[in-house]
Amino acid sequence: MDLFSFVECAKQTRSLKALFDLLVSCSSEQGFSQVAYGSLTDTGPARLPEYLRAAVTVNFPTDWCERYSERRYNAIDPVVRRTTMLSAPFLWDRLADQHQLQPGETRVLNEAREAGLKHGVTVPLFGPFGRLSVVSFASSFDDADPERRLSHLNALAWQFHHAFAEIAPSSEGTCQMQVALSEREKDCLRWVEEGKSSWEIGVILKVSENTVNFHLKNAMRKLGTNSRTHCVVKAIRLGLF
Repeated sequence: MDLFSFVECAKQTRSLKALFDLLVSCSSEQGFSQVAYGSLTDTGPARLPEYLRAAVTVNFPTDWCERYSERRYNAIDPVVRRTTMLSAPFLWDRLADQHQLQPGETRVLNEAREAGLKHGVTVPLFGPFGRLSVVSFASSFDDADPERRLSHLNALAWQFHHAFAEIAPSSEGTCQMQVALSEREKDCLRWVEEGKSSWEIGVILKVSENTVNFHLKNAMRKLGTNSRTHCVVKAIRLGLF
């Protein structure tokens, strides 16, 4: 299921469970069938560190959720810790290489793998007023390739996050935006959605790479986003192209 299909299906439901099931279905097609969603700043039912108790937005193995809660792993979970420090999606497999993990953090990752969460991707989701939410995707397959799936899972996470906020607006606080994108801005965003780089878009549209970057930055500014992926997601969500 592509992003446009996800958006159309998401618009037809007002149920948080149905929306989460849709996310799981889409991520399962990428080999990542275990998903957890929550907020690091709010106090609602899906918030972290209790996010592993929120049955509506988590389908991690029950035994792992119980152990995580009982041992209070939220205090030493390297995924939760790095989510507050990093602005871009990250792979669990890379945490030990890119950060000096403490013994407790390494233990959490190792036990998660033993519980069936063998490879993972976490997407920090930034909202207004400093709000921070997160979606984590995990795979039970040894040969899962999270790096290859990263871009698609990132876009899915943002789409789900916006749809969740529309159904439960108190969790994120939304308002109707009146935004007008130029045709060139729309063209650039369409090609970003296809995974093209600025250079590739420039070749396709027969303009310079700097011109492409100019249009993309304008679109990001208009939509109040800080990444191309978030910009594409928001534009799709608002029906701008």
